[in-house]
Amino acid sequence: MVALERQVAGGWLVIDEQRDWRRLAACKGPYSELFFPPVATERKEDKHAREADAKAICAECVVVNDCLDHAISVEESHGIWGGMNELERRMYVAKQAVMIR
Repeated sequence: MVALERQVAGGWLVIDEQRDWRRLAACKGPYSELFFPPVATERKEDKHAREADAKAICAECVVVNDCLDHAISVEESHGIWGGMNELERRMYVAKQAVMIR
């Protein structure tokens, strides 16, 4: 990705898009609650529907790979990140480890 420059008071601010990928994320906005479980208990069918809706947004996102890389690097344990839920990310990491061997 490319570094961007933005004029700010006193000069220019260089924004590294790789580090600032979140500003381009499709999950921002009114549907962000789809990406994390509610505070109250969630029925299995409701969880699957919520996750499917979140993953559909991820499928259209231009930074889905950056998002997944971030979630894996910080070992994110909750929510949909990069089009995957917690279990899917753990399985993905395990599969990548086996492929490296």
